[in-house]
Amino acid sequence: MEIHMAVKTADIKAVDLLVEASGLSRGQVKKAMKNGAAWLERQGHVQRLRRADRRLLSGDELHLYYNAHIQQQMPPPAQLIADEGEYSVWFKPSGMYSQGSKWGDHCTVGRWAEQHLRPQRNAFVVHRLDRAASGLMLLAHSKKVAAALSALFRQRTVNKQYRVKVWGAFPGDNVHIDAPLDGKPAVSRVSLLNYDPGRNQSLLQVDIDTGRKHQIRRHLADRGFPVVGDRLYGRGDGEQDLQLQAVYLAFDCPLSGERREYRLPEALII
Repeated sequence: MEIHMAVKTADIKAVDLLVEASGLSRGQVKKAMKNGAAWLERQGHVQRLRRADRRLLSGDELHLYYNAHIQQQMPPPAQLIADEGEYSVWFKPSGMYSQGSKWGDHCTVGRWAEQHLRPQRNAFVVHRLDRAASGLMLLAHSKKVAAALSALFRQRTVNKQYRVKVWGAFPGDNVHIDAPLDGKPAVSRVSLLNYDPGRNQSLLQVDIDTGRKHQIRRHLADRGFPVVGDRLYGRGDGEQDLQLQAVYLAFDCPLSGERREYRLPEALII
């Protein structure tokens, strides 16, 4: 359900308008607003509207994107790895989103951080992990810091390392995969950590110099070694989570100039 309406009466509550227009219960609308499915457009500026009692102005535009399935989803809990004040590092579990959509953001690592960090702060995503993947994610807590950290990723000065389980006996260490994806350069460096003959699975360490969409999954599948649990490029593997995990991040802090290194705790590594 999508609702788009112009506000013609000042000082009316957003929840009252949305209940009348949608036919949903007051509780359903309030939950959808809290979960980021309602938007307020005012003088060309659009933002999520979470407060059910927010008073509106004449000329405002109100938008609701309601999907019952999305509203019923419950995100698995993220875990705080390090709080640096202006930014923080989190463990994003498999199934949690990196970013929200117009239909809501309650299942994202950023929203989880905003609700659980103390003291509370806004959270801005500066890089992404596939929903099915797990591992370290860096969040900024101001737009200025988000821009500075995003620049590090664009400039490829962030060292990123992954653990991956694939099907088959991967051949050797220090395999350099330099295969363009979607017409853009993409480089992955792969090393074999262990091979389990009983399961016919290889545990790999992968370092990437670029960050193309699904880069590791596509590079390894194209080589004949699909990632375990990959329902898009691999075998499907039933209910098993995608066995791809971001385990290490390192960069020079744009605020202090100090070297920062973060490793996923051993207990969380696949």
